[in-house]
Amino acid sequence: MTRNLGDTTLKRRRRAGDPMRTFDDLPPALRRWLAEASMPWSPASCRRIWQQARSRGEPVEAILARLDRAEARMLASDDRHLSGKRSERRMAPGPRRS
Repeated sequence: MTRNLGDTTLKRRRRAGDPMRTFDDLPPALRRWLAEASMPWSPASCRRIWQQARSRGEPVEAILARLDRAEARMLASDDRHLSGKRSERRMAPGPRRS
């Protein structure tokens, strides 16, 4: 069962802890980005990216742009995999009709 993740080839992982509490503890700009994201990002992974970038002194806009690029790469990768599977299904021989 895919639940609310839809048709994707991306790995699914069980999360430890309370993802809603983790989400609530994020900085407001990161919470907004995560709420509008196209993928089901974990708040913990976003927080890790955020903290690493902030420790290097990156501005908020640069971090959000980094997250946008990462999401675009993941979506493109997933789309390539799904497109290949769709074309394989179309090319598979169907039942013969008499």
